Amino acid sequence: MNKKTSFKALIIDDEPDIRELLDITLSRMDIDTQTAEDITQAKAYLAESDFDLCLSDMKLPDGNGIDLVRHISENYPELPVAMITAHGNMESAIEALKAGAFDFISKPVDLKILRNLVSSALELKNKTSDKVIHSEQALLGKSAIIETTRKTIIKLARSQAPVYVSGESGSGKELAARLIHDNGPRKTQSFVPVNCGAIPTELVESEFFGHKKGSFTGATNDKTGLFQAADGGTLFLDEVADLPLAMQVKLLRAIQEKAIRPIGHQAEIPVNVRILSATHKNLQQLVEAGEFRQDLFYRINVIELKVPSLRDHTDDIPLLAQHILRKIAKEWQTDVVKLSNTAIKSLQAYSFPGNVRELENILERAMTLFEGNTISVDDLQLPESSPLKNSSQQDISLINLSLDPALLNTEKKAIIKALEQTKYNKTAAAKVLGITFRALRYRIKKLGIE
Repeated sequence: MNKKTSFKALIIDDEPDIRELLDITLSRMDIDTQTAEDITQAKAYLAESDFDLCLSDMKLPDGNGIDLVRHISENYPELPVAMITAHGNMESAIEALKAGAFDFISKPVDLKILRNLVSSALELKNKTSDKVIHSEQALLGKSAIIETTRKTIIKLARSQAPVYVSGESGSGKELAARLIHDNGPRKTQSFVPVNCGAIPTELVESEFFGHKKGSFTGATNDKTGLFQAADGGTLFLDEVADLPLAMQVKLLRAIQEKAIRPIGHQAEIPVNVRILSATHKNLQQLVEAGEFRQDLFYRINVIELKVPSLRDHTDDIPLLAQHILRKIAKEWQTDVVKLSNTAIKSLQAYSFPGNVRELENILERAMTLFEGNTISVDDLQLPESSPLKNSSQQDISLINLSLDPALLNTEKKAIIKALEQTKYNKTAAAKVLGITFRALRYRIKKLGIE
């Protein structure tokens, strides 16, 4: 008696050997299969039966596999379709991804990569929601531009295509990347963010690919790289424009071959990673200037997600502000405060060059300065506002201290001394320092004082 299976796949290839290989591999994964030799036959099967996955060759006797991808995208949008491409033919693979393909695999077919691809595709069957998941990481807002962004995120989450997240600093590019991951088939696996500009040039290859003990001076232990840490999940390359050119070449190969070679290893290791990337810089201009490889640009920019700046959806500011204030109140274990109507209007009139991140900083600072239960315009200290006066001025001088390490160290010592003098009574310590209790708590948090 045949074992009953839950999933069914459609395989389209004009080569009998390839059809047989795919059929055997999927059957061993307890997946029923139906095979077709060309697009015409495939369309007939699609009309007759429901499938959970489609694998199609790029070149078929009666047309191009990309035409089939478009047909499936238009008529069966919930059906993930993966393309089988000729080795090294990345242009066709990228074209297929842009047309709506879930993913691609190159000939000769690597069975481990194939099984990973199939497993990811079938995970989509467990997700039927068409709304972004609700969580602390939700993309808040009711404006049309935010609604459109959320819908795009859901669409991108169903694909394995590389996504380039563009937007200004502070607009929420990493949040958007996390939502793509959290709403997709890799949501149970790791989301690994990395700031490419923060890694020293001499360590970047080791950070990405790992190394073997003794492979270079200082390699005292084996090291697992970021690609392996993200295996099965998502690797988010933030500030990807800051990668050195030499590393861009190696990154391109890792993405195309779906394999890495740790420093000191002789063989490549297959990795199953989805690549999302972002930068606040103009990558196209960097390509034209020769500072970013064009081939890597096309590979990571298969699909672009533009995250809107805050000034493009000012109607969402009241909702965002209240969410941020609730979050701060929870962290500080205080009551939730409100913004006055004039404070809300002043925020909506402000240009926010630092976007949502700047809004968070402004509200966090206001929480340390205001008195009562409502934040006023003066408490916000926006550039257009007049500076606060009298006793609160001491708080501002503390809050806006230079980022010079020596000054910060001096401030830290002063706070610790005041806490020790008052036996760690924060209210008493604030009086000793001549600042408000909120201002003290703010600085303790920012300076990392335990």
